[in-house]
Amino acid sequence: MYEPSHLRTFLAVSQTLSFTQAARRLGLRQSTVSQHVRRLEDVTGRRLFSRDTHSVELTEDGEAMLGFARRILEVHEQATAFFAGTRLRGRLRFGASEDFVLTRLPEILEGFRHDHPEVDLELTVELSGTLHEQLQAGKLDLVLAKRRPEDPRGELVWHDELVWIGAERLRLDPDRPVPLIVFPPPGITRALALEALERQGRQWRIACTSGSLNGLIAAARAGLGVMAHSRGLVPPGLTRVPERAGLPELGKVDFVLVHGRLRASAQSAADALAAAILAAGDRLHRRWTPAARRRAGGDSVSGPEADT
Repeated sequence: MYEPSHLRTFLAVSQTLSFTQAARRLGLRQSTVSQHVRRLEDVTGRRLFSRDTHSVELTEDGEAMLGFARRILEVHEQATAFFAGTRLRGRLRFGASEDFVLTRLPEILEGFRHDHPEVDLELTVELSGTLHEQLQAGKLDLVLAKRRPEDPRGELVWHDELVWIGAERLRLDPDRPVPLIVFPPPGITRALALEALERQGRQWRIACTSGSLNGLIAAARAGLGVMAHSRGLVPPGLTRVPERAGLPELGKVDFVLVHGRLRASAQSAADALAAAILAAGDRLHRRWTPAARRRAGGDSVSGPEADT
């Protein structure tokens, strides 16, 4: 019913929000990309993109199709490998940011191990900036990490908003520097937080630094200061800093998958793990779309337990 080639084209357009860029990425003509999307819309009986001469946006039905498309393609690839009599083997060097390790990753790895028991996984948990550096140095095969929205590297897993969080009892004195709880360089959230405060002309001081997200969370729960964090992954025991505190907006951040210069033995394993992560990212993304928050009756923030 759903042609894999049409689904891959749909995913490329949803990631780039451009028929032209999707065509370039897939090596197709733009007319072919349009035809694939039109045929998929005919099969579903729904409009998947809202588009005009200036912009392309996913409709609510298009948002729903994201998860279905990736899961269909994942199962299609598994069935192809099974009946071809091939089993994934080898060693995969995978790097992940701690945000994801503390929330979704255990569930994903459990499923991956069940499907591919002969793949040996070497897991590295680091700051996003460090992971990108290790990937460039050829020390990792696949990375799940943050990037700035203007950074073109990687395949989008989900798009989120950065917010200020802290202990509920914390009160900021507007006449004193903002106490910050941050990762050490080259942490991306650290850089975005400092840049936002500098643009506002707000004074700040580093109240606590830790290379561990658990360390930062402990400091924030103790009331040592505020930290920048992904809105969709706010830890339990912490809450968004209210707008009356006058802190600047932090902007957006993307979580992306980036493939390295893969060894032949790691290519198939990296593709399989990437497919599983993208499917999980779709489930998380659907929880945090504006439409989903409206259906939930508000703009509330919940912690990682809400996503399990």
